[in-house]
Amino acid sequence: MARLKDYYKKEAVPALMKKFSYKNVMQVPKLEKVVVNVGAGEAKDNSKVIDSVISDLSLITGQRPMVCTAKKSVANFKVRAGMKIGAKVTLRGDRMYEFIDRLFNVALPRVRDFRGINPNAFDGRGNYNMGVREQLIFPEIEYDKVDKVRGMDICFVTTAKTDEESKELLTLMGAPFAK
Repeated sequence: MARLKDYYKKEAVPALMKKFSYKNVMQVPKLEKVVVNVGAGEAKDNSKVIDSVISDLSLITGQRPMVCTAKKSVANFKVRAGMKIGAKVTLRGDRMYEFIDRLFNVALPRVRDFRGINPNAFDGRGNYNMGVREQLIFPEIEYDKVDKVRGMDICFVTTAKTDEESKELLTLMGAPFAK
């Protein structure tokens, strides 16, 4: 946890200042937050699904998730406004650095046939989005207690202005981008 934060301050900031020739330390991009989102569309039929998603997310992130509800009623999906359809967690500070460290160094290498994360998943404003197909890659999740394999979306929000700056920041933090 503290390793990644200290590394950012001691190693990454000077490297980024040199590469992009910033004149001030405050210009250096940094991670603002990490948002972990799990959509559970099957929760409309079974209310226990949301409890399972919440327990998994709280084990993985170390923070209690917020339940997301449907904003509109959609007849084709059999969803009414106000139904619970997912959960999300916004991580900041030490919990964010701890989660990123575990994701890059422990969880992602456990993915079958892992060759790196997609280097093209930036949004044009310096934020990075990635998806994970199963929650079982995290060591906190016990295989026997999983009722269904679910994926999640992970969004890294940075203060970087361009995708190049953001990619360099995440690379220095240990992101295993595919070559």
